[in-house]
Amino acid sequence: MKDYAHSSLKELAACIARREISVETVARAGIARIQELESSVHAWQYFDAGQVIAQARQLDARVHEGLLFGLPVGVKDLMDTADMPTTYGSPIYENHRPLVDAACVAAIRTAGAIVMGKTVTTEFATFRPGPTRNPRAAADHTPGGSSSGSAAAVACGMVPAAFATQTAGSIVRPAAYCGVVGYKPTFGTLSLAGIKSLSPSLDTVGVLTRSVGDAAFFIGALARLPLSDDLNSDVAPSKLRIGICRTPHWDRAGDGTRAVLAQAARLLEQAGAIISDVDLPAPCGGLTDAQIRIMGYEAAAAFAPEARTHPEGFSDAFAALLQAGKAIDGTAYVAAQALAAASRQMVSGVFDKVDILLSPSTEGEAPTGLAATGDPIFNRMWSLLGNPCVHVPLGNGPGGLPLGVTLTGPRWGDARTLSAANLLERVFASTN
Repeated sequence: MKDYAHSSLKELAACIARREISVETVARAGIARIQELESSVHAWQYFDAGQVIAQARQLDARVHEGLLFGLPVGVKDLMDTADMPTTYGSPIYENHRPLVDAACVAAIRTAGAIVMGKTVTTEFATFRPGPTRNPRAAADHTPGGSSSGSAAAVACGMVPAAFATQTAGSIVRPAAYCGVVGYKPTFGTLSLAGIKSLSPSLDTVGVLTRSVGDAAFFIGALARLPLSDDLNSDVAPSKLRIGICRTPHWDRAGDGTRAVLAQAARLLEQAGAIISDVDLPAPCGGLTDAQIRIMGYEAAAAFAPEARTHPEGFSDAFAALLQAGKAIDGTAYVAAQALAAASRQMVSGVFDKVDILLSPSTEGEAPTGLAATGDPIFNRMWSLLGNPCVHVPLGNGPGGLPLGVTLTGPRWGDARTLSAANLLERVFASTN
């Protein structure tokens, strides 16, 4: 198994388990890739090759134990690590050294994974970009945010998987811009303990990978769910009901996004799925604004300590976000949460008529420049609803940069969502 850059997580884990390849060999392949590309991509907030090799040698000396044994993983720098700095993308925490790992980091270590380092996050997972560049673009284009470094690291083969989090669109959007798979599980699937919280009722831990199968294998291992085993068995293609959901923001979709959504529907129909148009219940039109209000209100509360002690460490954009959040009163917050709760019930009814919703992931290809990370307009509502979402890349748009679509399933219908995403990925691959 010398083709580290293209082997699946499950294949790689099996080869390591059979001792056909050492953990150190896998780790050194990733290190070489990072050393080759990091000076131009800037995906890593913290990387120490010696520390990675030390982890690998410790694993090689141990009895094989854990589904992720020997697999290299990038950890978003929003997540605490006991043996590496954790800055949360802010100068306020430049020298911060947590005492213990975040729960999800501890889980991958228990499963035998190697922590390759800390990937760049935007400031507190909001909108001020870090230095990361989109590796799919010759000129400077954003990789998206806030999971910027994770998406870039996976896209250029530095790691096969990297943690990401989503509060608005921070898994799906960077996945779309960098041309990788992004999987946001049902809200609450993985623990948020040890992750710097922005908005507790929205923050969700997920993963960025090279394939749907890798995403299912990774999250399934951590959540103790048979997501990987269920990829081809949840819903037969001939019975799969796909609803095209253009969302209330369809007017924001560019020509490339409109074309790729039609392409995805056509591919799924050719595979035997039943395609129909779906309009969400009218109250769902207010979900994007509700997500913005909830995020702002909760962020203002979450960052009250830093606002008291280190306000000079905030960027102007983050300070403005907190100020806007403070201006939202409790009544407006409760109303937004009430709309979210009512909408979850209404959307649950939509899934009585279709199995999966097919929607845009972004307005279009990754915007030019590094001053912003793109607009999460097509992601916010799904983050608030808490449904599982999988972004599937479907080639490049008219500008030559990646485009794809989001498949969304019912809450706790992750296996169904991944199965449909796997079908789309497979059908697309067979036509290219």
